[in-house]
Amino acid sequence: MTTQAKNMTALAPSTRFELDTGISLAADTYGDPSNQMVLFLHGGGQTRHAWGGAARALAELGFYTIATDHRGHGDSGWSEQGEYQLEVFAHDLLALLKQLDQKPIIVGASLGGIAALRAEALSEHSAAKALVLVDTTPRMEPAGVTRILRWMLDGLDGFASLQEAADAIAEYLPHRERRTDLTGLAKNLRLGDDGRYRWHWDPTMIRSWNPDHWTDPKDAEQEIQSRLDAAKEITIPVLLIRGRLSDVVSEDTAQEFLRLVPHAEYVDLKDAAHMVAGDRNDAFTSSVAEFILEHFPPVGETFNDQ
Repeated sequence: MTTQAKNMTALAPSTRFELDTGISLAADTYGDPSNQMVLFLHGGGQTRHAWGGAARALAELGFYTIATDHRGHGDSGWSEQGEYQLEVFAHDLLALLKQLDQKPIIVGASLGGIAALRAEALSEHSAAKALVLVDTTPRMEPAGVTRILRWMLDGLDGFASLQEAADAIAEYLPHRERRTDLTGLAKNLRLGDDGRYRWHWDPTMIRSWNPDHWTDPKDAEQEIQSRLDAAKEITIPVLLIRGRLSDVVSEDTAQEFLRLVPHAEYVDLKDAAHMVAGDRNDAFTSSVAEFILEHFPPVGETFNDQ
């Protein structure tokens, strides 16, 4: 077995959650479970490893952090029925929350943020104590979303090597400094029996996410309006973190959200695009930590719902 293959088989999750939606979620946990919980939800096509640095940093500050893989991603279960509608991810989140012994602060990027917003709308009471939305708003730019989905579709055949996968990422993210250490990249790929490396997600999922749905704004307008209406009802603390280079969340869509949720706080990170944590992890983590510490400072006692 090659060193690269070993790297990809030694990343077992620290825990699993068996949901009543029929899916098993893989998760990594950090810190003392008696402390206030912070739940990290990654974006579409990513894995829980996107949050490793931030989750560890917050644990060191006195929080208990959990980073999960969504259904169809990483080491979580795949849907035998091919159920990957956006609504399904919200129901997975609600099922997960029922298993937790306290209400978490939720940090959600892209798909994770959409799931968190929808879970809030579906819950009679707030599903979370606070929300951190990472380059996620109820309305997102169709061209940016389409670009992501088409790139994911283009990668379904996989790559002959980790270097070839790194080349594809460098072309897709030209603003990001290219890394020579491919260890982190290996966490997001599977080595198939055919010797090709493929992304750590169910190909059925991306085939079901039709990019053409986003090319005609009218096609998605009803769904967007529902999200906008739900945003108006949010009363818990909210932080929106946008990547200033993002083509998915524009300044206009960010400001639209801030008008709907006037108590929300806003950070616009320069030199970051849609994958904010990957582009500027230190600045991202600092912004999240500052927000959480302001509203939920750890003072030595356990944190319980009020």
